[in-house]
Amino acid sequence: MDPRRLVACGLAALAACLAIGLAAAQSSYPERPIKMVVGFSAGGGTDVIARILAPAMSAGLNQSVIVENRPGASGMLAAADVIRSTPDGYTLMMGSQTTFAVAPALYRKFAINPARDFAGVALAGASPLVLVVHPSVPARSVAELIALAKARPGAINFASGGIGTTPHMTGELFAQLAGIKLVHVAYRGEAPAINDLLGGQIPVMFANLSAVIGNVKAGSLRALAVTGAQRSPLTPEIPTLAEAAIPGFAAETWFAVVVPAATPRAIVGRLNAEMQRDVKDPDLARRVADLGMTLGGGTSEELDAYIKAEIDKWGKVIRDADIHATE
Repeated sequence: MDPRRLVACGLAALAACLAIGLAAAQSSYPERPIKMVVGFSAGGGTDVIARILAPAMSAGLNQSVIVENRPGASGMLAAADVIRSTPDGYTLMMGSQTTFAVAPALYRKFAINPARDFAGVALAGASPLVLVVHPSVPARSVAELIALAKARPGAINFASGGIGTTPHMTGELFAQLAGIKLVHVAYRGEAPAINDLLGGQIPVMFANLSAVIGNVKAGSLRALAVTGAQRSPLTPEIPTLAEAAIPGFAAETWFAVVVPAATPRAIVGRLNAEMQRDVKDPDLARRVADLGMTLGGGTSEELDAYIKAEIDKWGKVIRDADIHATE
């Protein structure tokens, strides 16, 4: 036989064996524990939803799903590690709006493109923000706050837990769409920002609903609107920003499970099917609702498209507001 034909036949046989082996590995997936990486410290929203979802996924997959925290650079350190991991379905990431749609535009040294480097599994859930003001602020509605800001351009501060966080970005988007000038004051975390808001040192804030709902109910803060596309089941009496003043406005802290881009589609499909089952669990829905969150779902393709749209949306906000992060 011609040596070249012999080599070609050998390569074809090797490829066939590899394909059979890969198919067998995918059909028996998962065969060992799975790691779910979170790019933030324990106790934050991304960590909380990961730890709520992981046990449910463990039960359905018949393998442990272990949450591992790797905080730093708004989740970008964790994202870089996951991108470098073997794309075999044993390393997942619970990503967020901050990590996938905002941080890549702020921390350019990482050269991460989430739309290219990750494959979406499914949207895990979302947490709306609420626009709150100190009771001393005369505005009792979003329209009145906008009018106040237009009468005093650049004189009204709004707080957030840091540059690039969802509360910060939501405030910038609000200011741009409302045609007003607000001054951002970045704190080292949401808690100290809320403390100064309660003390009256800061008049306005977009805060995570779960973090301030007690203060709103107690009357120590006034809620003007929630930022989601729909009213929150936790506070159905509070209108959305879209209802109150800016049609089409929507901004949430969202959470999504992703894997490295080269992960076989069969494995992505297996994980998506499990998540679709889990997000329909009434007990899980009640648990996240108590935290002011909602569960997600949808196909992996829908998540990929959503992440791309969010990258475009928040990238424009960052450019228009000329936001820069300290590298």
